[in-house]
Amino acid sequence: MSTDSGRMTSKQAWVLGLASLASFMMALDSLVVTTALSTIRQDLAATVESLEWTVNAYNLTFAVLLLTGAALGDRFGRRRMFTAGLALFTVASVACALAPDIGTLIAARALQGAGAAMVLPLSLTLITAAFAPQQRGKAMGLYLGLTGLATFSGPFIGGAIAEGLAWQWIFWLNLPIGVVAILLTARRVEESVGPNNRLDLAGVVLVTAGAFGIVWALVRGNAAGWSSAEVLGTLAAGVLLVLAFVAWERRTPAPMLPMRFFRLRAFATANVANALVFASLYGTLFFLAQYFQTVSGEGPLGAGLRLMPWTATLMVCAPIAGRLADKVGERRFVVGGLALQTIGSGWIALMAGTGTGYLEMLPALVIGGAGLTMAMPAAQKAVVGAVRPQEIGQASGAFMTLRIFGGVFGVAVAVAVFAGVGGYASPEEFSEGFKAAMTAVAAFAFGGVLIALGMPGRKPAAAPAAPPVPATAIREGVPS
Repeated sequence: MSTDSGRMTSKQAWVLGLASLASFMMALDSLVVTTALSTIRQDLAATVESLEWTVNAYNLTFAVLLLTGAALGDRFGRRRMFTAGLALFTVASVACALAPDIGTLIAARALQGAGAAMVLPLSLTLITAAFAPQQRGKAMGLYLGLTGLATFSGPFIGGAIAEGLAWQWIFWLNLPIGVVAILLTARRVEESVGPNNRLDLAGVVLVTAGAFGIVWALVRGNAAGWSSAEVLGTLAAGVLLVLAFVAWERRTPAPMLPMRFFRLRAFATANVANALVFASLYGTLFFLAQYFQTVSGEGPLGAGLRLMPWTATLMVCAPIAGRLADKVGERRFVVGGLALQTIGSGWIALMAGTGTGYLEMLPALVIGGAGLTMAMPAAQKAVVGAVRPQEIGQASGAFMTLRIFGGVFGVAVAVAVFAGVGGYASPEEFSEGFKAAMTAVAAFAFGGVLIALGMPGRKPAAAPAAPPVPATAIREGVPS
């Protein structure tokens, strides 16, 4: 834990650094893939639906396995499962680099998502366990700020590699980072498990199958048709399985996700608002680099450079927002951040076109990026602060699952809107589709504003008291 002076100890620094390194690798991968989408489309003759799968195959397995990854960490050891996830992500990255066609690339991306589902919730667990409650806002801000180094450099690195070498090298980058992270984690991070070492197997099966059905329907909706039997059937099956999961969690003595969390206003509203943050973020990420290449005529490197002012806001704003949220509460940052993203993305939707210069778009990019990175750490802290320390791991799994659902939904809707209005046949056609997609992105952000207004407005205090729970039902949590 912390020293009495509140200064970070060496042990805390190693935990924060390694958790951030793991997050760095995955954020870098996400951003470099986004910048290279146009190059991948041309090299592998991919359709827009295939490009969507390149992004969402990762999100599919990530979202489906997140709660399971957190539960496995509590049962079999957090450090052990963290390093296992890093190893899987690293091996899958090599498979992506060696992929000879778009189908193989999509399959390897799905394996990357499975590795990330173990790494990211447990990285947050390690941070929460290492830092006292009054330090967590600052630690989370630093975590996101250090991750911001990858976010800031990702577009440039991805563009430089795609233009100067080959897109496959964006995945080879993960090999040295992954090996270093695994070796250092084994030496510097202590092993820990949750006090409840029982694995809620029925809960794992129900939530995994239910999440798979819902995410599959979201991803397949554009290609198969939103009213098709496939989409409606998988969506209905997913919803029914999730309802069965809820019923099971209410009656089992050791639930992986206590349903009483959703009676906490901060937990419920911050989770939904953050899902809309990520719907807006992922929808923007999917199209922005493609816009600079297809409409503005830039190469991958030029597109990456033009994204950097937008992504730089994460490195600057996240630590500041995290520290201030400790003092003044989270609602104003979530509401204000989503309001800025609404303005920024709406501005882009109005001005984008074949004759629009980059400098005209730059203020809107900075405003929207700053808004997103104000909202993220504050929403994360609101969820953590809503539950008791022993329950943070379970809350983190729910938080990350819902945010990835938001991202999948954002990409699926943005692609559907784009395909309905525009296409890749000409810069003019792409521009029309892009404007419509950015309008959808702005609508997501505005919906998040309305939800976030329902968050508690007072300065956060100690975690609210919860009804007594049998000792067997309390599991030591993973930080978020």
